[in-house]
Amino acid sequence: MSVEQEKELAGRAAAELVNDGDVVGLGTGSTAYFTVLALGERVKTGLKMVGIPTSNATADLARAVGIPLGTLDQHPAIDIDIDGADEIDPQLSLIKGGGGALLREKVIAAASKKLVVIADSAKMVPALGKFPLPIEIVAFARTVVEKKVAALGAMPKLRTRSDGGPYLTDNGNPILDCSFGKIDDPPALARILSDIPGIVEHGLFIGLASAVLVGRGASVEEIRR
Repeated sequence: MSVEQEKELAGRAAAELVNDGDVVGLGTGSTAYFTVLALGERVKTGLKMVGIPTSNATADLARAVGIPLGTLDQHPAIDIDIDGADEIDPQLSLIKGGGGALLREKVIAAASKKLVVIADSAKMVPALGKFPLPIEIVAFARTVVEKKVAALGAMPKLRTRSDGGPYLTDNGNPILDCSFGKIDDPPALARILSDIPGIVEHGLFIGLASAVLVGRGASVEEIRR
């Protein structure tokens, strides 16, 4: 099975967890894409649900497949959030933000009764840190934040677009992709980063995932916290 096939298996399996009447957090990224497609198919056959998208791109896709959308103002309590991850460790701590939606993803995850993470098997790692940690920042504070992050042992790099210009999130902020190497204590690092002025949000998701659905070959494995 290819990586794309594993992603599709996990994404479609998660879509089956949505019940009639649910308010559903709709994740961003290549695996969540398959969940949104599958939910669109279920809506066409009668599923009643409201989607709360984590990005403008996901909102556009959801509208295209016929999923009714709402806002957090309308639905501050979410029944289930389905989203991908860039890395997942054995404690179900995550690195997220490769797709640039980490702030909205974390807000929606925290507002949800359960977060189901979907992934291909390559995303499961013994320790977080091989994937650079995305950190969304205020542009005004870039140099100060870079120095503080570098002092923690990381190599921060400003994310850029394909044309070389600075990448900006849906919130209008830049992202630093920070290479830490192996992160020995993700909860401790998360607390330190959260205390640095100028950091809007970081991509360490600690204690938020209820379960992970992993595509492995031709099957889906469920891992619970």
